Formats: sequence, structure tokens, C-alpha cells
Amino acid sequence: MLTLVTGCRGRVGAALTALLHQGGHPVRAASRNAAELTPPPGVPAVTCDLGDPGTFAAALEGVDSVFLYAEPAHIDAFLTAARAAGVRHIVLLSSSSVLGPDPAANPIAASHHAVEQAMLASPLTATLLRPGAFATNAYGWAGAFRSGRPVDLPYPRSEGSPIHEADIAEAALAALTDPALQGAAYHLTGPASLSAAEQVRVLADASGTPAAVQEVSPAAWKESMASFMPAEVADGLLDYWAATDGIPAEVADGVEKLTGHPARPFAAWAAEHAAAFRP
Repeated sequence: MLTLVTGCRGRVGAALTALLHQGGHPVRAASRNAAELTPPPGVPAVTCDLGDPGTFAAALEGVDSVFLYAEPAHIDAFLTAARAAGVRHIVLLSSSSVLGPDPAANPIAASHHAVEQAMLASPLTATLLRPGAFATNAYGWAGAFRSGRPVDLPYPRSEGSPIHEADIAEAALAALTDPALQGAAYHLTGPASLSAAEQVRVLADASGTPAAVQEVSPAAWKESMASFMPAEVADGLLDYWAATDGIPAEVADGVEKLTGHPARPFAAWAAEHAAAFRP
């Protein structure tokens, strides 16, 4: 049962590839540029650019299952190529943003929603992983920590339940290797709701780096992000944070359903990555 893991330059894809290999499951690592990958010894690397259908057939040859990132541009062509190659099951890294109202119109949810809809219309078995905010989003604050500047937050009381990337990879491993778990949708979160300001405090404790929170206007935050993200994505984030200001985030049991263990706390992620937040 050969699995193709797309997006292996990302943390989840790389971790999943290692887990599959360690468990004795045949795996093929894929990315837009295979030459940039460093998979475990013995794991082949192939080019699979989800924006270029010309790369699909060779990457999918002999593959039984796929771990897929949510790129909607050529999803129909990918699914057609997957069926032609004999793929039976796809695990999609989607997003919990699709659970909100009108996901097709939400700039954060739209791409994930489009891929989900295409997969659900396909005869292939689809397993949908819908994680909420990644703990790795906290890296966006690392520069402020290292330089001694305050962390600028437009909604410091906005709550989330950040999930450790290792939990997503382990959830994907379970979905790929246990037929009883396949063909369903799973909402994945961390184990607790934390405000943005509380997450900053957890990082400060873990890294031993004092950090102040500075509340800034949404407009000022959007301007500061202009070179890092499209305006519509910034607006989508601001809308989400405004809607969750002071409201506890949902804590779902998807990680435990899939892996058999509780989700890792944000404090564990902070301890593991504390060096990134030190001067």
C-alpha cells in the first residue's frame, strides 16, 4: 500500500512521511521541487506540483493512497489522474474554517471548501482532516520576542485552541493506515482554549523571554502585514478574531478519536520551540 505525501516541504507533510516510513509503510515524498526535499533514507522523492497537472501521472504511478494539501486550481485533474492510477483513498488536509457560515465566500475557507466539494463528488474514499489554528502560527510573534518589542495584537482576547503539528501528522497516519477510520471528517484542535495574549504568556514562560502585548487597531495590524499576506486574507483573519473576541474556542476530540491520545497542549509546543523566541 504505497502512499504519496504531497507538500513535504511543510512540517506536517515531512512529519507524516517520517511516521509512515518508521511504521514500515511504503511512502513517496512529493513537493513542487523534489530536489529540495530531504526525506528519510530509502524514501523516494518525486515532483508533484499541485499547480501543474503535467506532474500528476508520474507522481501517482503505483500509489494506493494520498495525503493531499488543499490546492483547488487543478483538483479535478488531480482526482482524475488519481483514479486512473488506481488510488483508492485520499486524506485531505483541510481546515476547520469550512465549518463556518458560507465557507465558499470566506477568503480563508474557500480553497479548502472547493477541494472538499470536489473530493466528496468523486468516487474515491475521502477522509477530511479539519484542523483549527496551528500552534506554528505563533512563529509570527518570534521576531518581536527576539528583538524585545511588544507583540502587536489587534484582538488580544480572541480565543483559539491551537493544535500541535505532530498531532495533525499522527492523525493523518491513523487515517491512512486504519480502514475503520476512513471516509469521515474530523475536527482537530488543541486541548484547551487560549486567548492570543495567553499564548504570548505561555511562550514567554517557555522561552524565559519577557514579552509585552500591545493592542493595536485592526487597520494598523493589516498595514503591518501588507507585505506578508493578501489584503483579503488579512481581512478574513481580522473578521475571525473579532468574532471570537472573548469567546472560548471549541475544543474538539478529533485528535483523540484518530490517535488514541489527547491532543498536545500549547505549552508543550512552546517548550519544544522555545529557542525561536529567545534573543
